[in-house]
Amino acid sequence: MPLMLSRNDVDSVLSMDACIAAVETAFGELTRGNADMPQRAVIRLPEHKGLFLGMPAHIGGDEEVLGLKVVTVYPDNPAKGMPTIFGTLLLCDPKTGKTVAIMDAGYLTAVRTGAASGVATKYLAREDSKVCTIFGAGGQARKQIEAVHLVRPLEKIYVLDKVVATRDAFVTDMSALLGVPVEAVEDAETAVKAADIVITASSSHDPVFDGDWLKPGTHVNNIGSHSPDARELDTRTVVRSKFVADLKEANLAEAGDILIPIEEGAVTADHIYASLGEIVVGEKPGRENDDEITVFKSCGLAIQDVSSARVVYEAAKAAGVGQSVEL
Repeated sequence: MPLMLSRNDVDSVLSMDACIAAVETAFGELTRGNADMPQRAVIRLPEHKGLFLGMPAHIGGDEEVLGLKVVTVYPDNPAKGMPTIFGTLLLCDPKTGKTVAIMDAGYLTAVRTGAASGVATKYLAREDSKVCTIFGAGGQARKQIEAVHLVRPLEKIYVLDKVVATRDAFVTDMSALLGVPVEAVEDAETAVKAADIVITASSSHDPVFDGDWLKPGTHVNNIGSHSPDARELDTRTVVRSKFVADLKEANLAEAGDILIPIEEGAVTADHIYASLGEIVVGEKPGRENDDEITVFKSCGLAIQDVSSARVVYEAAKAAGVGQSVEL
């Protein structure tokens, strides 16, 4: 019988450090050709401002895993008192096809997205990075900061969010969790100019800062936008950057942050320097000097989900967490 795991179950067993390690390995396996991950299926519901995504993946090797995540993204949900993202993940035994776990994937999505930014930050941010500015203060933003802090211990965090209650809760909770001063600000220009690392985790359809504000050596994790006609980064940011995709093909299929500058003629597809896995396995170097402006564009990949789900499943079995159900 498959193991049913609630959001609280997943929360209780999935640590960020374990997720970062699993996601880093998954990016490497994808680049080595040891993973099968079709382009995710997308249904757009413009009348509801929503996305419905189907994301299957198989990763081979010693830690073989097979699964499918169904996830929805509704940016207007927080104003209705609901999360932006809902998800469910089906984990199967790759040897028999048997369903072994069904788990909530809303929290898992936030953690694995943070973990990918953690991996990117590890390879692309300056080692002396101490100040981070983040746009957005929701669940995704919290996991972004947690992951970045693990790989680049921060000394100061600035947060911007139009929803004051969400922003203020972020300040209180994250300063207590990390033991780092977190300050709510409204002046984006000053906050960006002060940052070593900038994170965009908003629901904005349009750029959230001016690329000329970025100082040399800044690293940007760009994770909030999810469609070809939306972007959080302006063209100037993209032009100035060494641009790294989670996966080049995924970015060119659905990431407005790079597609819009390409459509404008400001850059070509070749401006994408690498997929993250190429850097993880050493095929291409990450940061090469302290003056580079680096950007990591995350669309979100199914390999992140299934590798993280395997961590959850194994930890849940060891801890006796979850409930066996008969289908």
